[in-house]
Amino acid sequence: MKLYEHTAKEIFKKFDIPIPKSILALDVNSAVDAAKQMGDAVLKAQVLTGGRGKAGGIAVVKSTTEAKQNAQRILAMEIKGFPVKKLLVEEYRQPLKEMYLGITIDRQAKCPVIMASSSGGIDIEEVARNSPEKIMKIHIHPLAGLQDHQARTIANSLDRNKSREMIDIIRKLYRLFIENDCQLVEINPLAETESGIIALDGKMIIDDNAMFRHALKEEVSDSLEEVAKKNGMSYVGLDGDIGCIVNGAGLAMATLDMVTQYGGRPANFMDVRAGASAEQVKAALSIVSSNVNVKAIIFNIFGGMTKCDEAARGIIEKIPELKKPLIVRLSGTNEKEGRAMLEKHGIHMATSTEEAAKGVVELGNLN
Repeated sequence: MKLYEHTAKEIFKKFDIPIPKSILALDVNSAVDAAKQMGDAVLKAQVLTGGRGKAGGIAVVKSTTEAKQNAQRILAMEIKGFPVKKLLVEEYRQPLKEMYLGITIDRQAKCPVIMASSSGGIDIEEVARNSPEKIMKIHIHPLAGLQDHQARTIANSLDRNKSREMIDIIRKLYRLFIENDCQLVEINPLAETESGIIALDGKMIIDDNAMFRHALKEEVSDSLEEVAKKNGMSYVGLDGDIGCIVNGAGLAMATLDMVTQYGGRPANFMDVRAGASAEQVKAALSIVSSNVNVKAIIFNIFGGMTKCDEAARGIIEKIPELKKPLIVRLSGTNEKEGRAMLEKHGIHMATSTEEAAKGVVELGNLN
């Protein structure tokens, strides 16, 4: 389960990790009132996805007029298909230096790994892609826990002059990670300000299997992952513009790889799973097409338990509402029937995953 920033920071506060003063606002008037209390303030869209800053979902405001204008603008936005329904209004803290600190699970090593970089902020993905040597990674033994020398090494990599403050935050963040059954917790940026080191942003993902220990059900109200789960499917949002709907995790990963090979960038992973009904297919198309960044959709079904004609029925029922170009590959049980149904409606058809992947990238480039 992904947590909103405001909830993550409430948990940070319980573990004495320094955060800015903030107020959650659900409408324009409450956002303006909160900004008045802060002086210079930051309005931050609360959505369960990344990329808010680049999308315009974060604004520094210095007056009531600026607060009102930006609150109206941000609350009217959708970011990667997520409507903005609330704002976190924070006191503005000028960062003198931005760093990154995160903890996740290394599934190959089967243990937590702490990641840190002295280059944080909105371009951390670029740092990871182009300068991976700038990101330090230290694995933590799950039984021994975080050792003092490991905390010192990480702290010194971030800022040797602020080592004591850094060590304290690193220890607290690791305890938070363990006690909250996290799959991921990160601070980006972890900022040096005139008043000390502070977490300017916070992200947390809690293991779904541990949710019985945490009363946080309200966090998933607008999560596409949760909508997919309720419909018996798996969905993971990505940063591309090619929507992908496939049955079977293996075929789904192969489809994503093939789309990437032909120069496309997948917008999501979606596995509609075996035996998908027409209603599930319609739901899958609704979920994937709700992402405003999606330019085209690939629908790749290998029919075993999933019947191709049943999948085709769901596609045909959804097509009148679908605003995105779609290419379909069907293979397996009732393939001929399914293909015949779709061809009557003029839907782009492919005979292989390779052909479908190449075709959907071409459609995306045209859209």
